[in-house]
Amino acid sequence: MAENRIVREMETREVAERPKAWQPASTLPEPDKLDGYNYRWVRVSTLGQNDARNASSAFREGWEPVRIEEQPKFQNLTDPDSRFKDNIEVAGLLLCKIPTEFMEQRRAHFDRMTQAQNESVDSNFMRENDPRMPLFTERRSKTSFGSGK
Repeated sequence: MAENRIVREMETREVAERPKAWQPASTLPEPDKLDGYNYRWVRVSTLGQNDARNASSAFREGWEPVRIEEQPKFQNLTDPDSRFKDNIEVAGLLLCKIPTEFMEQRRAHFDRMTQAQNESVDSNFMRENDPRMPLFTERRSKTSFGSGK
């Protein structure tokens, strides 16, 4: 009976395991990206106090909470006392997604707002301009090559 027995010291799991390297834990793990969606962590509470205004604003803007089934690697990371039981909440932040087309529309909206604000500032600044003492002049230099004849 002792002849059929394998010595435990000869068996090792190190061969089957890949080498591990320590790395600091990230506060917010990165979700697996699905095509057509952008992801963001939305604040739903601060210091144990619900932040209904911020969450409501994000939901009205089009952000949807991500369900645990969509990101199974977050199964053990979720807050057990979360108000969002079927969703992923870590440290008062709720993982949300939004269709990429909404993000492009949002980006275009804020680009238009920025452009309008820049034009307003330039217009207001140039209104103060007097030709006798210009606030801003376009400076140009001319470079020529050759003998100068």
